[in-house]
Order: sequence, then C-alpha cells, then structure tokens
Amino acid sequence: MEEKLKSIRLIFWALAFVILLGLLFTSCKSATTVSSNELVVSDKLKWSERMAQTLMAKHPNAYEIDNKTAPKWDYVHGLVMTSFEELYKKTNNKKYYDYVKGYADATIDSEGNIPSYKFENYNIDMVIAGNHLFYLHEKTQDKRYLKALQTLRSQLAAQPRTSEGGFWHKKIYPYQMWLDGLYMGAPFYARYTVTYENGKQLDDVAKQFDLIQKNLLDTKTGLLYHGWDETKEMNWANKETGTSPNFWSRSLGWYAMALVDALDYFPENHPKRQQLISYLNSLSDALLKYQHASGLWYQVTDQGDREGNYLEASGSAMFAYAFAKGANKGYLPKRYKQHAEKAFNGLTRDLVKVTPEGYTILTQVCAVAGLGGKENRDGSFDYYINEKKKDNDPKATGPFILAALELDK
Repeated sequence: MEEKLKSIRLIFWALAFVILLGLLFTSCKSATTVSSNELVVSDKLKWSERMAQTLMAKHPNAYEIDNKTAPKWDYVHGLVMTSFEELYKKTNNKKYYDYVKGYADATIDSEGNIPSYKFENYNIDMVIAGNHLFYLHEKTQDKRYLKALQTLRSQLAAQPRTSEGGFWHKKIYPYQMWLDGLYMGAPFYARYTVTYENGKQLDDVAKQFDLIQKNLLDTKTGLLYHGWDETKEMNWANKETGTSPNFWSRSLGWYAMALVDALDYFPENHPKRQQLISYLNSLSDALLKYQHASGLWYQVTDQGDREGNYLEASGSAMFAYAFAKGANKGYLPKRYKQHAEKAFNGLTRDLVKVTPEGYTILTQVCAVAGLGGKENRDGSFDYYINEKKKDNDPKATGPFILAALELDK
C-alpha cells in the first residue's frame, strides 16, 4: 500500500514540475511574441483606422513618419495629416486630432514661424504641408497657425511662373510644370482664397489646371505626361512638345487628387467648375482603360505588358480615392464607386500584409521618382521601374486612408 502511495506522490510531483516549467516558460517568452488576443492594432477596425493606428504605433510623433528623426516641414506629412484630419472628422476620436496637432506644434514655433521651411526655395511641395492648418486654426483660433498659412500663401504669390502663368515646380526646376505640383499647390490655394480672400483667386487656381491640360495631355491615350519643360532644354523633354516621355501612375494620381480636392472650393456657379469636372472625367475614363484585372494600375501606366513593370500601390490608392470621392460628390458618374471598390479590394487583397501585431503594411510602393535634378533622371521606362520600393511609404498610406474613408472601409 505504501509503495502505491509513493508512486502516486511521485506522479503528482512530476506533473506539478511540468506545469511549473510551462508557466515559467510562458512568463519568460519574448515580449515581441504577440498572441491572437494581444493585437496592437485590432483587426475588427476598418482599414482606415487600421492603417492610421499602424502609423501611430510605428511613429508615435507624427513628424517621425517617413523615418524622420527631427521635425521637418514636408509634403508627405501634409498628405498624411490631411488623411488624419478626415479620419478625425469621421470618427471623432481625439487621438487622431492630437496626432495632427502634434505635427503642427513640432514644426511651427511660438511665433508662427516654420524653422525647417525655406521660402526662398519656391518649392511648391512645401505648400501642401500646411493643408491641415486650416482646420487647426478654425478649431483653436491659434494665431500661430494663421501666420504659417499666410507664409505659405505668400510663397504662392511670389512663386515664379511660366510665360503663360503656370507655377514653376521649384526654383531649381525653372519653367517646369509637373503633375505632382497641382496637388502640392492647388487644393491649398483654393481653400485659402475661399477661406480668407472671398474666393478672388479661384480663376488663377483653375488656370493651373488649364495649363496642365494644354501642355501635358496626350490626346491619343487621354493620359497626361509626368512633366513639361517650357524651354524644351531638359534631358527628359521632348524637343517639340517639352513633355517627359512616359506616363507615371503616381503623378497621374497626384493630379486626380488635386482635381477632386480643389473642386471642393469651387461654388456651383463658378464659370470654371464644369471645366475642372470635365478634366476629371476625361482622365478617369482614360485610366479605366489601363486598370488591371486585379483592380490595380502599373507603375508605368500604359505599359503593363513590359517586363519589369509592376502593379504599384500609391498610384492605385490615389485613383481609388479620386474615383470614390468623385462619385460621392457627383463629379463622376456613380459607377466610378465600383471601380474604386475594385481598386481598394485589389490593394487589400494583393498588396497589404498584416503582421502578427495587426500592423497594416502596404507593399509595392515606389519610394520616389522625379525628373532631371542632380541624378539627371530621364523619365524613361527603365528609370521608373528601377526606382526603389518602400513598404508603407506615406505617399501610399495617406491616399489609402483617404480612399478607405470615402468607401467606408
């Protein structure tokens, strides 16, 4: 009997030891291991918030977006802050508002100056960086935000122009207009003149689009070239037309977003409003011809069959946003909402990866592309397809959030 009891005790202590070891192992496992009920970002949220909370988790200070280590005034931050502003308006979740305000307060000093901004560069990219300040000033009446807005407006007033009145892209790119520049300048310009100038410069805003259509449109495809050099002297410029040689999806995306965002500030009775709507419709119709079966678009828009070309996230997200907003606002036929849905579904199905922590990672994003400059970028097919890719580049995450909001996803 005693032998039997001894065996039972041994089994009991052996089991207790195994259980204790298991508990010790569980408590000591790496803090980076995340179980299904320890998600940093909940998979029950809509895609707009999943992406926003991913960015906030990875970049606790908004200025850290794009891997910055110090506050910097930059267009990519302006784009993402615009998406967070819209997300706050939709959700009323104060943490999104605080994130936007945090960026403004990190980049604008107590006097309303922007230390990391250089007026004399006449870089139109820097204007959109202040797009979120309209809402902050309206909400807080903080004069610092108004002063920063006025500084950016002063840049537009002094911005060098082509002989026809189009804004140069940058001082270092004289006599050049790029599609990108319309998003960088036009929505801000329209919003400012309506908010503070009784809309007196809306004709000048519309003129920027008119000049793009006149000088960059390819009538065969209905697409617009990335850039145009009035002097026709740049290495990338066609010696007869001044245009760059290819259609780059992100530049077309910037232009489409510029149209839908600037149109918000054109009253229905403005003589140029219908013209801008027609530009948006023409571009959208042309883009549909090149939408891949997946819903996405190629890096070089019209050459999907060429080796090395790839389905690119930022341009696709921008088109999804422009189509969805255009349809929601009545600028585009309602069917464009379905095309936007198809594009967004392509992004989430084919290009989004979700980490064990619940982070949303958007892949296949062209990190940067331009024309000329120190690198002597020639705008060739090979140039565009060989530029580096970067996961969750803000030029994709911002439009992704905006598209998700328009589609309520």
